[in-house]
Amino acid sequence: MSKVIKIKKGLRINLAGKAGKTMANIPTAALYALKPSDFIGVVPKLLVKEGDEVKAGSPLFCDKVKPEILFTSPVSGTVKEILRGDRRKILSITVEPDGKGQYKSFTRGAANSLNRETIVENLLKSGLWPSLKMRPYGIIARPQDKPKSIFISGMDSAPLGVDYNFIMKGLEREFQAGIDILSKLTDGKIHLGVDAKAETCAAFTGAQNLVLTSYQGPHPAGNVGTHIHKLDPINKGEVVWTLDPQQVVAIGHLFTEGRYDATRIIALTGSEVKNTGYFKMVSGAHLSTILANNVKGSNVRIIGGNVLTGSLLDSDDFLGYYEPQITVIPEGNHYEFMGWIAPGFNKFSFSHTFFSWLTPNKEYIVDTNIKGGHRALMITGNFEKVFPFNILPMQLLKAIIIEDIDLMEQLGIYEVTEEDFALCEFIDTSKTEIQSIVRKGLDLMVKEMS
Repeated sequence: MSKVIKIKKGLRINLAGKAGKTMANIPTAALYALKPSDFIGVVPKLLVKEGDEVKAGSPLFCDKVKPEILFTSPVSGTVKEILRGDRRKILSITVEPDGKGQYKSFTRGAANSLNRETIVENLLKSGLWPSLKMRPYGIIARPQDKPKSIFISGMDSAPLGVDYNFIMKGLEREFQAGIDILSKLTDGKIHLGVDAKAETCAAFTGAQNLVLTSYQGPHPAGNVGTHIHKLDPINKGEVVWTLDPQQVVAIGHLFTEGRYDATRIIALTGSEVKNTGYFKMVSGAHLSTILANNVKGSNVRIIGGNVLTGSLLDSDDFLGYYEPQITVIPEGNHYEFMGWIAPGFNKFSFSHTFFSWLTPNKEYIVDTNIKGGHRALMITGNFEKVFPFNILPMQLLKAIIIEDIDLMEQLGIYEVTEEDFALCEFIDTSKTEIQSIVRKGLDLMVKEMS
């Protein structure tokens, strides 16, 4: 039996639109794209031009600062368009699939037959290295580092979060192959966190070479940052790597089949989706393949990821590299008669402003209305109620705002990324974009420490 850790601080947000337990294949999209903006801190350098023929796994661009990190095509086909924005910034590289399913060949083999250098080189060339993120900073891992441990979260406690126990059914062999490969990249432990209250899938319970830990409690119990803080906190100079279970499976595919398989299982969630569920599709696919004729109305917000940390998309966009789900909720561009004075039986409230707190199990439909303007950042004591770290969140935010690096270090900047502050932003009465502040602080630390 695995160790159970109870998380007491946090918030459970029960929203309408959970993904139904159905699986469907998505037809091949007309276009696929890789977006450099998905990768924090990467300065892209193009390796293709429009009209080039590519295979799945062929490099499209690399990082100018670390050119050994390649970003590769998810499908075979022709480079259709290189879209640029202001100052010729590269926004996306679009590939039109040829339907032939051609793959670039990479090294294959069992973990015990490969050394660490070969594994690192294979991950870099295939385009799977960006799957590995490092803490501190929440950026792509540095190939020269050897992390003290690797963390994988097999539970998603965010509102409308995906169910990895459902996604991972039938992927036991690939998951184990991926874990075996990862075990060659660290001298420490590989930690897998699962939901203590759910029936854990065979891929997780049967996996070897890892430490299985169960977590119980409200969000952010499923955040990998919470798991790191509870089991192996990060001190200055230490490095931990993180990734999600489907990325482990992709690594397993790479070393068992010798090809980059960008297939993912994506959850389609949200109150404005007609038919929610799980869909097998290729990373970077045009969103029309999953949203066409499946959204209620047009005044909606399409989010890549969950409602707390996801990115804004539009219907003509593409599935991002790291996104395990697409969420569609109502847009909030309207005024409310009587506002907070009304009883609000159908409004979710952290502070019990509305009587809805009398029905804690009720599912809510939320829109994007922030219900009030920006104002000074106030000390209310609420952040500490939803922040399960042994860190002072308000004090850390203030240290980031004034760019006091010594104070940021003392208050625990190395342990957090912006997702760890998502609930603080959600309940914040001053409407401050807290996750953006945290990201600016992390970017400053990267700049000053490199």
